[in-house]
Amino acid sequence: MESETLAKIHRRTIRNFLDVVILLALKNRPLSGSDVMSFVHDKFHMLLSTGTVYAYLYALERNGLVKGEYDGRRRVYTITESGKQVIKIFLNDKDKISRFVLNIFSG
Repeated sequence: MESETLAKIHRRTIRNFLDVVILLALKNRPLSGSDVMSFVHDKFHMLLSTGTVYAYLYALERNGLVKGEYDGRRRVYTITESGKQVIKIFLNDKDKISRFVLNIFSG
């Protein structure tokens, strides 16, 4: 029961921060949707559906944080300057975010 509950919290946390996870991954190199799925699986041991990944990628693209271009049959995404700024803000405030999350669990 305990490990199942922790696994659910793990999945929920990754899903809630998936946009940030994707942007941080794209900071290192361009990725396709399947690359993002592999990255998340390798790093967090979590399988995501294609629908989930592409919904996030499309939302990030609509918000101007990533740019998608076709490379043959697959669409490859790169982070934009706006996306880099969002990551910079997030990384500068990660201590505040950590304290906020810890505060949730302090009851």
